[in-house]
Amino acid sequence: MPPGYNAKVGNLQTFTLPADVTDTPGHRAMGRAMIQTWRQEGILQISTDSEGQQLQQQAMEASRRFFRRPSHEKAACVDSQSYAGYIASGEEITDGIADYSEIFTVLKDLPPSDPRVQAQWPCHGPCPWPPPFPDRETTTTMKAPIEAYMTWLGRQGERLLRLIEYGLGVSEGSLTRYTRDGWHHQRVLRFPARNATNGRGKTGRGIGSHTDYGLLVIASQDDVGGLFIRPPRQDEEFANWEKSAAGLREEDDGWVYVPPVPDVHTVFLGDMMQYLTKNHLTATPHKVGLNTRERFVFAYFHEPNFAAVLKPLDGSEGALHYGTHFTNMFMRNYPDRITTQRLVRENRYDKLAERELRCYS
Repeated sequence: MPPGYNAKVGNLQTFTLPADVTDTPGHRAMGRAMIQTWRQEGILQISTDSEGQQLQQQAMEASRRFFRRPSHEKAACVDSQSYAGYIASGEEITDGIADYSEIFTVLKDLPPSDPRVQAQWPCHGPCPWPPPFPDRETTTTMKAPIEAYMTWLGRQGERLLRLIEYGLGVSEGSLTRYTRDGWHHQRVLRFPARNATNGRGKTGRGIGSHTDYGLLVIASQDDVGGLFIRPPRQDEEFANWEKSAAGLREEDDGWVYVPPVPDVHTVFLGDMMQYLTKNHLTATPHKVGLNTRERFVFAYFHEPNFAAVLKPLDGSEGALHYGTHFTNMFMRNYPDRITTQRLVRENRYDKLAERELRCYS
């Protein structure tokens, strides 16, 4: 556990996902067990098969090589239309305070010719991948191993959603209908060692307390450790799409440390899952502390289509536009980024109200 923290050490339940999710008593029982675990613990683990282990290792190797590059090379990996690319330590803001995390965000990589980019949809544009690594390296690009790993994670995400449908007792497709051409993306993160911080943010803070904005987060970490989650509590209510949950209970007791475990991915829930289930499942507050060694992490977000308008699964009134919620979160976290400045300058935010950006429900 990172120094200076007082938290219970979690003993997470681990599930092995079936290769093909089918409507059988066993898979329905697994879905119900997952729902119960999330409602009680806020997080669970899934086993990583041999293919996933290999892809994760290759992606981790590419991640480490990227973050070793000179600052000016990393800083060049930015696009003014998309929030994809490099985020320097101190650039991300959580609850008004800068975080120490160093990030490369991989959003949907769209060429300038894509109709959505041509129409100036908010957050849509190319992913500014770095140039190839030197030939002497075993992997020549960052793009190939990261995208291969994301493809594997996407398959896990769809299996999880189908199991959640069984666990909730809703009809097949109630969740997966939203993820066709989903706004799936990944954050490749590096956290410095605690003794190498640069004076920004709270002492020892990697990322402040927050909830994530989508459906599912599938994360993996190296052997260093730094993740803390907050299990659901009846006396703690929040709705991040209505009022920011950033900084939620950050200094309170009740946090659970998630120790690194080999060959598993952790899975927790985001705002859209909470909205769809009307708080039956809640987004998991989490934060990151800095440890005595640098730490590398992947966080994959299995998301709805950007144009999706989500409605509660129980058929009650209400609708929430995912693209607007996503844009709001990134504008809030990166108020000074060139992407936010261009989005505001060109009135791209207003496009979120247009029918073309709300045509998927």
